[in-house]
Amino acid sequence: MSIRLAPQLVERYPIDHPVTWSCAVDHYDGRMKEIVHALKYERRRSISRQLGELMRERGSSLLCDAAIVVPVPLHPRREYERGFNQAEDLAMHLGLPVERLLTRVKHTQSQIELPKNQRQRNVKDAFALNAVAGCRIPVPVVVLVDDVSTTGSTLDACARVLKNAGVKEVRALTAARVVR
Repeated sequence: MSIRLAPQLVERYPIDHPVTWSCAVDHYDGRMKEIVHALKYERRRSISRQLGELMRERGSSLLCDAAIVVPVPLHPRREYERGFNQAEDLAMHLGLPVERLLTRVKHTQSQIELPKNQRQRNVKDAFALNAVAGCRIPVPVVVLVDDVSTTGSTLDACARVLKNAGVKEVRALTAARVVR
């Protein structure tokens, strides 16, 4: 995979935000958009290894003292239709234990289909702690992993569940971020 990388996309958030800081490898446009689409919609799962390794490299400072990575879950229906969870495939290549601490309990409309002002409401109460996760928390630092961050609503909703369960700090690492 040969792509020219934009400067690292890092964002730090205020103390009351559910995610303390986030990092994306590149902007969600051009070649990166094609790569993500190939992984996600064309089911070219072989892409996940290289993209995950790139995420590990670019997000090394975010990953360095984390205990685990947690992929953003798909609703079971969507995962069945797709055949896999692209976030979990990416997480497997980050060099940390992968834990499915979250489950998606509400089938929501795809975030990409919604305008910005409806995305937060769309994912409200869509995630819950996985039934077996309780014994694995509290964990000091968790890194949420997803393919794309558009408005951050999905990552925020997941982070709230983890924080409410006792996770001290939640960070987010994505392959791409929509930058307007």
